[in-house]
Amino acid sequence: MTDIVEDVLIDDFDPDDSPKRTFIRGSDPRIATCRGKLQNKRSKLNQEINKELRLRAGAENLFKATTNKKLKETVALELSFVNSNLQLLKEELAELNSCVELYQNDSSGAIMPMIPLGLKETKEIDFREPFKDFILEHYSEDANKYDEIISEFMDIRQAMRVPLRDNSGIALLFKYFNQLYFVERRFFPPDRSLGIYFEWFDSLTGVPSCQRTVAFEKACVLFNIGAIYTQIGTKQDRRTSKGLDSAVDSFLRAAGTFRYIQENFTNAPSMDLGPEMLEMLIQLMLAQARECLLEKLDLQSKEKRTVDVCLDLAQEASYLGECYTHVHQIITHPSVKDFVPFGWISLLQMKHEYFTAMAHFHAASGILHEDAKNMSPATKDLLHFLHLESTSTQLNIRSPKDETERKLLGKAHLRQALLVYEECQRLQRLCRELKGKQALTSVLRNAHNTALQIYTENEQEDDFRDILDPPDIEGNTKFQLSLTQPDFAQFRVNDLFRSLGPIAIFSAKKHWSAPRQIQLHKGRNTDGFGFSVRGDAPVIIASVDSNSLAEFGGVKEGDFIVAIGDKDVKWASHDEVVTLIKEHEKTLSLKLVTPMDRNYLKPLGKSNKGSISTHSSSSGVSSGLSSPSGSLAYHTNHKRLSWNLFKRHSTSREGKDLFENVILR
Repeated sequence: MTDIVEDVLIDDFDPDDSPKRTFIRGSDPRIATCRGKLQNKRSKLNQEINKELRLRAGAENLFKATTNKKLKETVALELSFVNSNLQLLKEELAELNSCVELYQNDSSGAIMPMIPLGLKETKEIDFREPFKDFILEHYSEDANKYDEIISEFMDIRQAMRVPLRDNSGIALLFKYFNQLYFVERRFFPPDRSLGIYFEWFDSLTGVPSCQRTVAFEKACVLFNIGAIYTQIGTKQDRRTSKGLDSAVDSFLRAAGTFRYIQENFTNAPSMDLGPEMLEMLIQLMLAQARECLLEKLDLQSKEKRTVDVCLDLAQEASYLGECYTHVHQIITHPSVKDFVPFGWISLLQMKHEYFTAMAHFHAASGILHEDAKNMSPATKDLLHFLHLESTSTQLNIRSPKDETERKLLGKAHLRQALLVYEECQRLQRLCRELKGKQALTSVLRNAHNTALQIYTENEQEDDFRDILDPPDIEGNTKFQLSLTQPDFAQFRVNDLFRSLGPIAIFSAKKHWSAPRQIQLHKGRNTDGFGFSVRGDAPVIIASVDSNSLAEFGGVKEGDFIVAIGDKDVKWASHDEVVTLIKEHEKTLSLKLVTPMDRNYLKPLGKSNKGSISTHSSSSGVSSGLSSPSGSLAYHTNHKRLSWNLFKRHSTSREGKDLFENVILR
């Protein structure tokens, strides 16, 4: 895992604190909302797809194994039925993923739909037996004491499977993700498996993937965080500036989450976590964020639409059209195209045409504006650079020299806008998933009618000149977007299994001897127990006097004190341990463990990164037991997982403006 979580999530713990249930409630009953019902259908489809895949795998194995010709024919027929069922189920899942209208805002009014993502589904896991066995075997503690804590962790995971589609759902997923930091270090050693398998279904194809690594679990949780951000952004009321601000923020957070997965995971087992798919999702979210910024610019300038504003809108719309062209190129790549709904591909193609038409419409509005008759030098310069110089068109006018050229160029842009709007309507009619979306139909119809009305108003009866194709509009933007990386530090959690001891020492990858009980009894002429201690949480035996009670009792340098009498001191400070030892004037009962990976009295490398402090106190301890002298051939640098999910990021969401990641140039 990353150093980030260790640095920002491990607060100053009180050793007497016990884990508290704080965030395991608030799950969304899937039948409560339209989006919940849709997710419920997706879950059932995933189960059916998984069943058909298992049937197909069994049939294929039987087909390869059998030599009976008649049986082969029967199996081949069954395989064809199974493949047909699989195709139908995948088409049904694609249709569910194309139901973007359920995620849009409920307010009245036609608005261009956005594309959200559905959540990945996972199966319930019973951690009780594996965790309890590992606690008994590795930590040598009574596993029954952790029944409630293990149940609490399972409750958290169960709630995480169906989060609310709002900030509380995001918080729930982040807190579970951060809790995995501790669980992975406590229970998942790098050199063996506990027999726990994390199974998740692909968000787009429904195909299950199963891994034993916690890294896969983390990636899937992060994907769901990004998916909820897309749903939050899509659900905003984009007819208001506040709603548009929130939508931009959500889409940029989704893009940042997908980028984080892409940069920190390799060899993803499922298609939706693959680098090509994640890159497509990142670019899609950025395009949708730019679409919201264009809508905000259009909304804020409605009351005072000057020539300069119209030309700015034209270039912004043209740039957005280019962004959707780029997304369309990525989504039509063979590694992506076969795994996304066809409705998404059609909608992206249509959006490219729609914003190209919008660019021509705004250009025409600026050129035909009343104030365009007496343009300022700055406006003339803006108009001069509005069109692409490299394109060759029938109408070779970039900067109108007189009133006639100005009107001719404006009408040419209006006519082009009408033609491209009609192309958008044609693309919608050709796509089965899009033609039934009433909101999209209304948006295209309204845009076409508005352009047609202005074109009719500017048409003169005595003008018989042919309207030629105008030059293309050069895309340009004033907005520079930056992705918002996941902020793990905002959602701090306490280690549920903290009573096992400080995680830097008592973790799955560390090894130590079985705890041994030592009894030291002072004689009449004995001044002390014969040992000194240093460090904090846990306190370590710094030295043992020669021929002392401690040496005879089996105390060794480097041993950790885990209990004094009946009191657990794994989390105790140096001063607390010294005080407890001094309270036992004649008899001292210690429980010690000997680390087997390294000597914690010696610094590791240039600096000591352990939990040993500079405190050192002499005391005096004893029993007839000796410390084990064996060792384990354990390589601390061995890395089993190839997925590195944790790089340091110092971002913080608290107290920041929503548009800190949108830079005006």
